[in-house]
Amino acid sequence: MSRGDYSLGKRQRETQKARKKQDKAARRNQKRNSGPDEEQVVTLEDIVGKLPSVGEAMQAIENRAAEPRGPAPIPCRLFVGGISYDTTGEQLNAAFAEFGAVSEAAVVRDRDTGQSRGFGFVTMANRKDAGRAIDSLNGSELNGRRLMVNVATDRQR
Repeated sequence: MSRGDYSLGKRQRETQKARKKQDKAARRNQKRNSGPDEEQVVTLEDIVGKLPSVGEAMQAIENRAAEPRGPAPIPCRLFVGGISYDTTGEQLNAAFAEFGAVSEAAVVRDRDTGQSRGFGFVTMANRKDAGRAIDSLNGSELNGRRLMVNVATDRQR
């Protein structure tokens, strides 16, 4: 490559750069000269939507006040150990349902044989009911076996 080719390419790049700069300045001037766009007229209803009347708002407040209030129930998962090999999830559910709503009751089974592994999990819908179930059922008997009931924790792997 000769020295003249290099200079020619450089000159072309510089002229292209200058042309882009001029085009940009022309667009900027055109935008300035055109002025701002038309202002859009917006109503209050467009911004906040339809607001209820005073009567409707007062009725909604009264209805909300009449509803029973309380903290949302917090579910609690319990570990149930020492269960009989004959115990089913339905039997486990029935035993814990005496203390409150049960979301789920499952007996853990062996993958290969399908036989119970001797423990299971019960999810109580309310943490307070779970506490009563632990106090009452821990150490009690179900299908001839003594149960061990406590709050389930994550297994460390």
